[in-house]
Amino acid sequence: MVMQYLSTRGYQAASSFSDILLGGLAPDGGLYLPSHYPQVSSEELDQWRDLSYAGLASAILKKFATDIPPSDIDQLTARTYTAAVYCNARADEDTARITPLRSLETPGDLSLILQALSNGPTLAFKDMAMQLLGNLFEYTLAKQQAELNIFGATSGDTGSAAEYAMRGKRGIRVFMLSPHQKMSAFQCAQMFSLQDPNIFNIAVKGVFDDCQDMVKAVSNDLEFKARQKIGTVNSINWARVVAQVVYYFRGYLSATTNNEQCVSFTVPSGNFGNICAGHIARMMGLPISKLVVATNENDVLHEFFQTGVYRVRKSAETLHTSSPSMDISKASNFERFIHDLLEGDRDRVRALFMKVETQGGFDLSGKPGSDGDEFKRVAEFGFTSGKSVHADRLSTIRDVYSRHGLMIDTHTADGVKVAREHWEPGVPMIVLETALPAKFSETLREALGCDAERPAGFEHIESLPQRFDVMEADVAAIKTYIAAHTGL
Repeated sequence: MVMQYLSTRGYQAASSFSDILLGGLAPDGGLYLPSHYPQVSSEELDQWRDLSYAGLASAILKKFATDIPPSDIDQLTARTYTAAVYCNARADEDTARITPLRSLETPGDLSLILQALSNGPTLAFKDMAMQLLGNLFEYTLAKQQAELNIFGATSGDTGSAAEYAMRGKRGIRVFMLSPHQKMSAFQCAQMFSLQDPNIFNIAVKGVFDDCQDMVKAVSNDLEFKARQKIGTVNSINWARVVAQVVYYFRGYLSATTNNEQCVSFTVPSGNFGNICAGHIARMMGLPISKLVVATNENDVLHEFFQTGVYRVRKSAETLHTSSPSMDISKASNFERFIHDLLEGDRDRVRALFMKVETQGGFDLSGKPGSDGDEFKRVAEFGFTSGKSVHADRLSTIRDVYSRHGLMIDTHTADGVKVAREHWEPGVPMIVLETALPAKFSETLREALGCDAERPAGFEHIESLPQRFDVMEADVAAIKTYIAAHTGL
């Protein structure tokens, strides 16, 4: 039976995995979700414990991409998840495991574990999904004898991960928006130093949310999208979310010895894509106790998970912080969770997110005048949250380095700080690493007085020639730019 996909907002034409792979948003502006979450049995979990990362990715992808021959999925994941691709591990990590665990501390019956997700080519967790996405895109385009113009937005790591995954891919161009002068110097250099002719970097005068709004505006222009063959690699792309589901299963299976045990995950989060994958894993039956959302000063998600109010901030209210990849005030993946929270009521989902566009948010607290009372059900899904600010990041970086000799990046520090607030006795707490600390040397120097060690090949990346265009946050102008560089 072929798994079918439907929009969170009610668009009724069911689609297969391959149908939605290249497109991003549904025609009604909603996000795609499967008609049901496939369940994973205890027997399957036992069988998966000894699989390689590629084997585990294949097993999970086969549950969602039922229209792709299983042997082709095996080949795609085997080509993606290799020790050669994920080779930037620290000396004490096992690259063959792709996402090794490291125990940070075990006070009493409490356990805090770091899951390394940043061993890929751009030193950030986005590589875990993006490398697979690049191979899936190339595979599907070859089958269809088609081409694709990827249009995306990044707050720091998605852009470089996408560009490194797509560079040189036949039939693919990448147009990537980023907030001008609001990423770290390393992040900028990773993207802007690429000279591949199929890569186009556009620095937008504004914040990430301005970039993201432009991507959605272009995606919602269905005629332009079709003519220019526009697709997306942002976390609104379902395939990318599915690829992220894999490391939740790997983290659980590595941290436990039997399926009676539970774990919790703390996830640094701005756009809700990373932790949305954890939500999906939990809905599939993975024994997850808590999913802890860790935000920085841009605490829109923290506010919702504490109050039931989702209040989007305007661009001028979005703060530029030392964990810049989380400087987001409109979480584009949040709609998928709200769909599940509302038990699949697509009419209400559409109404709530139209209210986000027109009034800046919605209220599910159940208080008089609110839009509903579903906030009372949030705990059923395991969600809770915490907030970390710059002083917390500095303190956590110093503490982890002093006690464990380990440097962590600023976003991971947000995660560790919040994780310590939500420990449960007897339940391992896994913090998802966001990036290697070398990407944020400015704050590492402030915290520790020294730079983080850089993997080979990245020693002087900031000094490389850079190629990018600076533009205003203007949808019409970006459409003109894309058309001029595609010739379509």
